[in-house]
Amino acid sequence: MGNLKLKGKDILKLGYPNNQSINIALEVMKRNFATKNIHYVKSLLKEIQQNPENFEKDLTFGQIAEALLSSKKTEKRMLNTNRASFQIFGNNISDEAKNQLYTALKLPIATQGALMPDAHSGYGLPIGGVLAVENAVIPYGVGMDIGCRMSLSILDTPISYLDGARNKYEKALAEHTKFGMYETHKSHVDHEIFDRDTFGLIPILRRLKGKAIKQMGSSGGGNHFVEFGEVEITEEDKQINLPKGKYLGILSHSGSRGLGAEIAQYYSRVATEQCPLPKEAQNFAWLDLNTHLGLEYWTAMNLAGDYASACHDDIHRRLVKAVGGRVKARIENHHNFAWKEIHNGKEVIVHRKGATPANENELGMIPGSMTAKGFIVRGKGNPDSLNSASHGAGRAFSRGECRNRFTQNDIKKELKLKNVTLMGGNAEEAPMAYKDINEVMNGQSELVDILGTFQPRIVKMDK
Repeated sequence: MGNLKLKGKDILKLGYPNNQSINIALEVMKRNFATKNIHYVKSLLKEIQQNPENFEKDLTFGQIAEALLSSKKTEKRMLNTNRASFQIFGNNISDEAKNQLYTALKLPIATQGALMPDAHSGYGLPIGGVLAVENAVIPYGVGMDIGCRMSLSILDTPISYLDGARNKYEKALAEHTKFGMYETHKSHVDHEIFDRDTFGLIPILRRLKGKAIKQMGSSGGGNHFVEFGEVEITEEDKQINLPKGKYLGILSHSGSRGLGAEIAQYYSRVATEQCPLPKEAQNFAWLDLNTHLGLEYWTAMNLAGDYASACHDDIHRRLVKAVGGRVKARIENHHNFAWKEIHNGKEVIVHRKGATPANENELGMIPGSMTAKGFIVRGKGNPDSLNSASHGAGRAFSRGECRNRFTQNDIKKELKLKNVTLMGGNAEEAPMAYKDINEVMNGQSELVDILGTFQPRIVKMDK
């Protein structure tokens, strides 16, 4: 953590109580003042100790001030005996995923939960899990890829161009999309997000700003993709404002890249330290939104979500510039995030980890697989699902199982059958790795209306 030779006993000698405030002070000073003189650091700590109320709102020192003012020992939280109310949608959901939700529903802060029909087990909250809690946020409930989202651009280009000029579209994906940890664009846009004060307010964001600039307009590995395909509008909607028919579309799936991953890792660790829980519930450690750390994570999470959105904008801008045409409609949504919402007349924090917001009349995009159709949907605002729907088809087999089960030959056959060109990708993301999207959609007919479909034709993924 740097060269600062500061120890707990040094802080104790300054008059700090022998509790969590010492660990917090050590962490904050080593994180922010690793290269500073120890006498300077001690003088700062003494000043905070003498007048903690002057530092409560300070984004660097607020956490220390808060610990001094509360002077509480970190006590292990216990789970409730009974679960909060919940609903499970769809069939074919593993017991492991259900049990993960059941544990979350016993948290003392939990008010309601739901499982979407694409649900499968994850870390902490299952993928496809929705959880409402009181005045707190669970970093693992949001997930490691904060603001992972879908974005669909519908163009005015005739759909026949996809076959007639297929090479042009393949070339555009090859040259103008970047994937994984190491690929970045040579030229970078000056996006307004990098002018935001938030990057300078929180130490971890200051450190990650350079990485965020470098990775702008790129996509993650794993199941992230950028596709050209065939959009069919089957029901007219004022928000989309397009007549029924077929259109050429660009669909992307990605999140907040290294920025979100490091925010998630850091605050998940801190939450676990601040909020000890029984072993089976450790990944549900939360941050109280009345605390400095809770507000810090909430601020960082929202910035990561906006950054993910900006990345999609850049991906679509580059591709439209390369292939021509005009964007007639855009449909997009997060599916790894936490929102402040009103449910049952009360403000709660709704975590959707691999679940699509489906408030009344809200548009969203639920993909299938690299060969299966995805669906353009409009939310029904069903309170039993906390106004949520699935975020995709959901995995039928784990990544490890896919490597043992499917060969490149199996994938090639399926691609040929569905007239799909794949660039990159691997057995972990084989079309057969996923549940039947039609079954999943049948399991959520009371959650969303279907307005149209997206059939992938040219798919690019990480190698």
